[in-house]
Amino acid sequence: MWKSHPKALPYLFLSEMWERFGYYLMIGIFTLYLKDVEAGFAMTEKEASDLYGTFIALVFLTPFIGGLVADRYLGYKKSIVLGGIMMGAGYFMMGIHDIVMLYIAMTLVIVGNGFFKPNISTLLGNFYNEDKYKEKKDEGYNIFYMGINVGAFICNFFGAALQILLGWQYAFMAAGVGMFIGVIVFLLGTKHYGDKTEKKGIQQGDMPFYKIVLYILVPSVVFGIIGWLIKGVQSDVNLDSAIFGSDSTDAFIFACIPVIYFYGSLYFKAKVDEKRQIGALLSIFAVVILFWAVFKLNGSALTTWADRYTDREITGTTQTVFSSLKLSKDVEFKKDSTELYDSSFRLQKENGVVKKEVNYPVYFRNVAEENKPNEGSKVSLWATNLSQSINPGWVIILTPLIVAFFTYLRSRKKEPSTPTKIAFGLLISALSVLVMVAAVHIGNNGTEKVSVWWLVANYGIITIGELFLSPMGLSIVSKLSPKNITALMMGGWFLSTSIGNKLSGVLASMWDQYDDKANFFWVNFGLLMFATLLMFALVKNLNKVMKDHGIN
Repeated sequence: MWKSHPKALPYLFLSEMWERFGYYLMIGIFTLYLKDVEAGFAMTEKEASDLYGTFIALVFLTPFIGGLVADRYLGYKKSIVLGGIMMGAGYFMMGIHDIVMLYIAMTLVIVGNGFFKPNISTLLGNFYNEDKYKEKKDEGYNIFYMGINVGAFICNFFGAALQILLGWQYAFMAAGVGMFIGVIVFLLGTKHYGDKTEKKGIQQGDMPFYKIVLYILVPSVVFGIIGWLIKGVQSDVNLDSAIFGSDSTDAFIFACIPVIYFYGSLYFKAKVDEKRQIGALLSIFAVVILFWAVFKLNGSALTTWADRYTDREITGTTQTVFSSLKLSKDVEFKKDSTELYDSSFRLQKENGVVKKEVNYPVYFRNVAEENKPNEGSKVSLWATNLSQSINPGWVIILTPLIVAFFTYLRSRKKEPSTPTKIAFGLLISALSVLVMVAAVHIGNNGTEKVSVWWLVANYGIITIGELFLSPMGLSIVSKLSPKNITALMMGGWFLSTSIGNKLSGVLASMWDQYDDKANFFWVNFGLLMFATLLMFALVKNLNKVMKDHGIN
């Protein structure tokens, strides 16, 4: 697999694998930790989803500035190492049970990712700009993407075992260790990087950095503060009268306005021969926002589905194996529905006062009567965050098949263009949501638990869509970006991811408002179908832009 690719690929693959090990381990337990009453912060579903959405949104917003700094000042190697160290430190601090420390840790991860994420993706593309590797660029990004998901797959087993055995702090520490291993692996590959890690410097026509600070970063902060303070119309579902559901969402949306304006200005101020390339990329960025809004529900709404509505009981050999690996927990059944299976209780906030909530859905409440165990007996349940490994598991299985499929089409001169692949990725992703609509009906709208195979099927289909779209997105940014702003445009890709992530948090925070959970998933289906139609409408023009610039 490696022989026909640059020698740097294995090092970048393994570095990204370990970085994603840390990130997805943390994300896999993040909302569970926030909602934990005894050892977490006892947040409500809405509070946890809102903070989760804001966090993952900001994680993908900072690559905008990280890519720019790497392009002009630090170069890719220094930026990647600096980002990795900051993220590792953030993960270690996240396990300290203090709300101030949590926010400091989140800030380190947010800023660190801004330096790491866009620049390692851009560095990979630099190697494929050489003539002998150009035709392999899509395949190279697919292999790189598999590295991301190897890390994302294995991390949840470590996270579950450490959390059950030792507690949240040690699970977060494991994420930090993974990140530091990724930095070490990256440095070991230095001799294969050559001059590809060097900064490009300030090019003629580039906006000076001080202007970016004055015209973009400062306005973003000011707009964010305005968004936080401004109030909309108060209602039954919007008690604090935030415009978009919460103060943090308002702040994020307002803060994005100057950044979006900046990317728009790149198009209007671009040279004539670069204008169409930048315009094509910006149109793709806009469309894929809706994909990320639905895809990133895996860490919020779909984790809730796994926790509350999925049959997680295991028996026999599976129970023995999971128990020995500390991947499951024994819980006792009590007929009193107000008694939680973990001997704790759920807290809610009403008018700023913390109260005990006796209606919090616990595991046994939607188990069919004939399947409930005897009073006082225990059953073994696999850890909820293991559901986070289903998607990356599918990526590992399907990536070689997708690569082989496109290689076969390429040999027959029938391989679709990158924009066409993205359009079909959106369509396939939309179809995956229908699986969850069916799961809701099978479970009688949550009154009965359903098999984990519904989640497996949903993730399997959306993973195909993801493999058509996400690595292809990284590839097309590398192909179409003007050379002097490649990392900056990679930051634009992550900006669209950021906005989608925040929209995902907004969607997830509305989960409890839907009495019929099928309607929640129908909304997601509608969003993806709308994005699909937009992308297919753009494909012809996008293909023409690529052809006119001699890009396959």
